Amino acid sequence: METSARTGRPLVTARNAAVWAVLRKELDRHAGETLTVLDVGGGTGGFAVPLAEAGHTVTVIDASPDALAALTRRAADAGVADRIRAVQGDGDALATLVDPGSADLILCHAVLEIVDDPAEVAAAIAAALRPGGALSLLVAGRAAAVLGRAVNGHLRAAAALVTDPAGRAGPRDTLLRRFDADGATALLTAAGLTVEQIHGVRVVADLLPATALEDDPQAVLDLELELSSRPPFRDIASQLHLFARRS
Repeated sequence: METSARTGRPLVTARNAAVWAVLRKELDRHAGETLTVLDVGGGTGGFAVPLAEAGHTVTVIDASPDALAALTRRAADAGVADRIRAVQGDGDALATLVDPGSADLILCHAVLEIVDDPAEVAAAIAAALRPGGALSLLVAGRAAAVLGRAVNGHLRAAAALVTDPAGRAGPRDTLLRRFDADGATALLTAAGLTVEQIHGVRVVADLLPATALEDDPQAVLDLELELSSRPPFRDIASQLHLFARRS
């Protein structure tokens, strides 16, 4: 299992393995280059710090000052404070926070579910990318939410998720929307991006008891990677990961 070069902590887990597998290929594609990375909603730096450790410069935009403070401490502890910049702001304001054509790689993980206008944010991401730049998008999956509520006996909420245009379980739902692969692809295509890969994230990791995760984490990780690109398993994952590029 891959670990941080400085801290020795696991870099890849069963819950993020599919994302890191795609990102690693993109980094290898630019071997020897220092990429300008933008992490929208990057929080405490779970992706930003390892990317900075790999030699890239990362700007993290997040609405939470507490998360950004934790990011700053984490970057200092990892010895990469000079390669990470923290900017307070939310996804809806992205167009005002980033210069056009300034990023080689943008991460937007668990953001489009909560912004007011996902199409506007997708357009701002596309504008912020340089030609040939790439987007790593992670969104909540509708199918997993339906199945999760159904097997736990919340049948009305499951039915609401199926029929609601935004994939919500009702007015108390903490998310404004959920996605399927076709819907997320259409959103990025409309913004002028070309989707190159789609993977499921947390296909089985959220379904397994803690003992299974602890007893053989490598086996769980391997299974996640094996299932991540295979429909129908991909499509019932808790999250969908789309990797897209500005042509």
